Amino acid sequence: MDAGILGYGLYLPYYRIKTAEIAPVWGKLASDIERSLGISQKSVAAMDEDAVTMAYQASLDALLDAGINPGKIEALMVGSESHPYAVNPTSTILGEFLGIGHSYLATDLEFACKAGTTALISLAAMISSGTFSTAMAVGSDCAQAKPHDILEYTAASGAAAFILGTKHKAIADIVAITSYSSDTPDFWRRDGVRFPSHGGRFTGEPAYFSHVENCGRQLFEKSKLTARDFRFAVFHMPNGKFPKEAAKRLGFTEEQTAASLIVKDIGNPYTASSLIGLAAALDQAQQNDLIFLVSYGSGAGSDGLVLRMTKNAGKKRNGANYQERQYRKKYISYLDYLKFRGKI
Repeated sequence: MDAGILGYGLYLPYYRIKTAEIAPVWGKLASDIERSLGISQKSVAAMDEDAVTMAYQASLDALLDAGINPGKIEALMVGSESHPYAVNPTSTILGEFLGIGHSYLATDLEFACKAGTTALISLAAMISSGTFSTAMAVGSDCAQAKPHDILEYTAASGAAAFILGTKHKAIADIVAITSYSSDTPDFWRRDGVRFPSHGGRFTGEPAYFSHVENCGRQLFEKSKLTARDFRFAVFHMPNGKFPKEAAKRLGFTEEQTAASLIVKDIGNPYTASSLIGLAAALDQAQQNDLIFLVSYGSGAGSDGLVLRMTKNAGKKRNGANYQERQYRKKYISYLDYLKFRGKI
C-alpha cells in the first residue's frame, strides 16, 4: 500500500480506580478478580470528559507529532461505541474543534471495539488510491458497564489518533491489511438501553479467539511473514489474559507483546484499546521493525495490519508517549467513580 502513519497521539484520563476498590462493594475478593481478569486498575473519564473531548486531546497530540496543519486533513474518521449523540456526528464536532475547515470527508464508525482499526484500513486504502493525501483516524471510548457486572472491572476510557499520508513522509508504512468477520453476537446493547449485555464465557473461544486467530493467520499469509519476523505484536485487550493467549497461539513470545500490553495499566478502553497498544509499540519501535496488529470487535470481526518502521522512525517525537501519559494519574473511590460515570 502507498500509505503510512505520519504521526500519532493518545489521551488517557487522569483518574483511575483499582479493582480492590470495586470488589469489596459487591462482596468479592479483589485477588480473585485480579487473578481471573489479569487487571488491577482501569482509567476513568472525569465528569466533563466524553468520547469527543478525549478524541480532541489525542488528535491535537497527533497533529503536533506529525507537524501537520489541521487544514491539511482531507478525511476524518472517528470510531467509537460511546458517541455522545445517537444522531449528531462526533467527527464533525471534532473537525470543528480542530479547525480542519469544511472541505473534508467526516465519518463516524461503530463496530464494538474495532471501529478505530477499520478507520485506519479505510483511510489507508483511500490514500493508496489517490483519493486523499492526508487523513486522520481516531478511536475514542468512555466504556460503560452495569454495576456488579464483570465488565465493571475492565471497561475503561481513552483515545488514540493517527495521521495517515503517503509513504515518503511516513514513520511507519502499512505493508498489509486484512479482516475476518462473522455474525457472532457475543456482546450487544439494544437501542435506548444504557448498559451492554454479553454472553459470558461465550465471548472467548467462538468470539474473540476465533476471529483474532483467523485474522492473524490471514495476515501472515498476505504478508508472507511469520511471528518470528516481528518485533512487536498488538492485540485488542478485553482483559489481561485473552491477548496473551491469542499471541501464544499465533506463535508470538511475551517479549513481543510486552510493550503494547496496556490493559494492565488502564483496562479496556474499547475502540481505543488496540490503538493505544499500537501507540505504545510505536514509542519504542526503530527503523525496519515490523509491527503486527489484530483488533477485535464483538458482533464480530477482527482487522489486521502489518506496519514496517521507516528511516523517519527515529525522529524526535513532539507528542507525549504512552508511559508519560499513564504515569499521570490519581486514584478515586467507588463513590467518585459512580458520580463520574453518572450512575448516581
